[in-house]
Parts: sequence; C-alpha cells; structure tokens
Amino acid sequence: MSAPASAATIWDSQRLGITVGSVVLIFLAAIEALAVTTVMPLVATDLHGEALYAVAFAGTLATGVIGMVVAGAWSDRAGPRAPLYTAIALFIVGLVIAGAATDMYTLVLGRLIQGLGGGGQTVALYVVVARVYPPQLHGRIFAAYAAAWVVPSMVGPFLAGAVAQYLHWRWAFLGVAVLTAIAFVLVAVRLRGVDLNTHPGESEHHPTEGLPAGARIGLRIVLAVIVAVAAVVVGFAADLAPAAGWPLAAASVVAIAFAIRPLLPAGTLRAAPRLPSVVLMRGLAAGAFFAAEAYVPKMLMERFDFSPTIAGLALTVSALAWSGGSAVQGRYGERLGSRRMVVISTVLMLAGFGGVLVIAAMHAAPWAVVALWGFAGGGMGLLYPRLTVLTLAYSTPADEGFNSSALSISDSTGSAVTIAIAGLLFVSLPIAGSGFPVVFGLAVVVLLIAAVPGFRLGDGPEGRAVSSADASSR
Repeated sequence: MSAPASAATIWDSQRLGITVGSVVLIFLAAIEALAVTTVMPLVATDLHGEALYAVAFAGTLATGVIGMVVAGAWSDRAGPRAPLYTAIALFIVGLVIAGAATDMYTLVLGRLIQGLGGGGQTVALYVVVARVYPPQLHGRIFAAYAAAWVVPSMVGPFLAGAVAQYLHWRWAFLGVAVLTAIAFVLVAVRLRGVDLNTHPGESEHHPTEGLPAGARIGLRIVLAVIVAVAAVVVGFAADLAPAAGWPLAAASVVAIAFAIRPLLPAGTLRAAPRLPSVVLMRGLAAGAFFAAEAYVPKMLMERFDFSPTIAGLALTVSALAWSGGSAVQGRYGERLGSRRMVVISTVLMLAGFGGVLVIAAMHAAPWAVVALWGFAGGGMGLLYPRLTVLTLAYSTPADEGFNSSALSISDSTGSAVTIAIAGLLFVSLPIAGSGFPVVFGLAVVVLLIAAVPGFRLGDGPEGRAVSSADASSR
C-alpha cells in the first residue's frame, strides 16, 4: 500500500532508487560538462584540431535541441521509459567515441551523439518525475537535481585537470561513461514494473495540433534541426568581424524565431499568460545568467590578474547559492507564490549583474565579484526549479513530454543566442577599453525583459496549486 501523499518523500522506499539514480545521472552530466571545458584545450592540441575547438562545444548544444524534441514527442506517445533508456545509451556511446577518438573529427562526432543523448535524457527525466512523483514533491526533486550540480562546480575542473595530468584526458570521457552506465542500471532496475504509460489525448497547447500525429512529430523534428543549425551559426558569428557577424547573427535569430514557434506552447513569443510565459521566462533568464557567467572568470583573469583557481571561486560560490535557493524554493515555493518568487529572484540577480557591471566599468574591488555572483546564483536557484514545477503543473499526461521539451529548448536556445550576442557586443562595442561592461549590461537588459512574462506565470491549475500548498504548510 502506498504512503499517504502527506507522508511521501523523494527518499521513501518507493522512489529511493529512482531518486538516487536520476540525481547521479544529473551529477555525472554536470561533471562531464565541466570536465570537457577543462580538458578541451589539451584534446585539441593532442588531436591537432584547434580549428574545430568551438564546434566541439557548439555541436553538443545544437544536437541537444534535437534530442529534446524527439524525447518529448516519444514520451507523449509511449511514455518516458524507452526515450530515457535510448538517451542514456546515446550519451554513453558519445562519451566512448570521444574518449577513444584518434582525430578531432571523430571526437566532434562523439560530441554530437553525446548532445543527442544529453538533451533527450533531460526531457525524459522530467517526464519520469511527472509520472513517479506527486505534485507536492516536484519542487523537492528538482531542488535535488539542482544540488547535484554543486559538487561538480566545486571539484569538476580540478578533478578533470588532475585526471588529464596524471592519467590521460581520455578518462575525462571514458570514466564518466563507465559511471553513467552504472547509474543507468540502477535507474532501469527501479523503474522496472513502474507504470509510466501516458493516457491518450491531445493537448490544447500544441501549435501543430491540426496535423496528423506522425506529421506533427516529423515537423517538430525538422524545425528542431533548423533551430540547432541556426544556433550554431549564431555561435560562429561571434568569431567573425562585426560587419559580417551582426547581419549573420540577425538572420539566424530571425530563422530561430520562425522555426521555434511550433516547438513551444502557443503564445510563448508574445508572453501569453501561464505556461507560455513560464517557457519564455526560462529562456530569457537562462540567457541573461549564462551569458554573464561566461565572462565572470574571463574578466577576473584578464582585467584583475586572478589565477584560474581563484577566478573559479566566483562560480563555486554561485553554485552553492544556487543550491541554497533551490532548497528554499522546494520548501517555501508554493507558500510564497510565483509573483513573490519572481520579484525576489529578479532583485537578487539584478544585484549580481548590476554590481559586476559597476566593477567592470570602474575597474575596482574585484573581490566583490565573488559575493555578487553568489547573489545571482541564489536568484537563479529560486527561479529555475520553480519554472520547472509550474511547467509540470500546467501539463497533462498527454503533453508532459512536449511541454518539458519546450522548457529545455527555450533554455538551451536562449542561452546559446544570448551568449553569442554577448560575444559580438564584447568585440564590437568596448566601453572604457573593455567589452566586459556591455556584456553585463546586456544581462541586465535581458533580465528586465524576462520580468514581463515573469509577472504572468500564475501559480498553476487551482487543484494542483492547493494540494501543493497544503503539503508545504505541513
């Protein structure tokens, strides 16, 4: 007999194995992402592939969008079990190919396959959460997922460097592949016999609902490919001269805007209330934060002569604050409500972005960046899991996969495009001899734009919101 909803936890006997296995999968994905950033210079030199260095990063992000769409559509039609298993298998295969590569082209191929698996894994895990955990536990499990990034943020770069120095850079890929395979077995064993099937039905949120199911899925996959290719082009535009880069980036962004619309809930790009605004705010907030964060250690090292280890301290503090914010959201999110959460998280992030902007412009008090970036991380920790919880609250069994993939697509695309635009601004519009102030200024502007859909999120359907609030109050 199952435990009453009020007594259920993400660590109870029914869900312990799934919780541990899925958290480990998130942890390993985080370790791998940070490890690759650390060892890729060594990889490019060893494989004589400096020209493909950027593609090794951009390609993974691009194919991740395709994986998200495929996993979302597949989960809606047949449940998340097969998509999850396939995604994890692709992730492992990609790691093995990259780890065994003898030339840069093979390594890039592995990274592309890895991106397919990584994107699909994220969406499939979201759907598993919707099927296995009751709504009052969604905030807790997503807070656990966010916390799974904390340790990798603290030790990932150091560990990867040590592995590369004392063993070989290949183990940064192969070691994660072995550990992921073990986590996969744990999840598969615990999911065996669990009912993850969807119920037939169509969602009012699908912009392509007038098409037959097969044609709708095929169209979404084609559009995902267009978005992925255009996102990669935006990334390459940052490496071109501004006269060529800006027109190319603008054309690519327009292409993304047209292609991405059917991949998102209807009304997303015009910030329609409830679910569309949830998805839009996720992309804007992610873009603002990650575009700025990409330049925090760069500024500390280039402008203030910090060592890489000390410069990374800002990211560590931010990761810890993110985890703390996620924990607060998991415990008090329903009690505070979406509007208060948006206000608090926006104020925290504006303090971080604005403070670092002042430091970049004034060229003073660099150590304050460490604390300021903690404010930004705490704001994201409050906001990020809240948006995921709301996405599931607004979803039905028929569209959990579509909506989860839309959230991840918005996240990845918003991050990629904003980072690329930040790169163009950095080289095109330096202020006081540096491009750093304009980058952090961009983050402030994008975050303020994100506040528009932020005040239109709502608190979820009444029934789910009440049950979640009741559980929180106990």
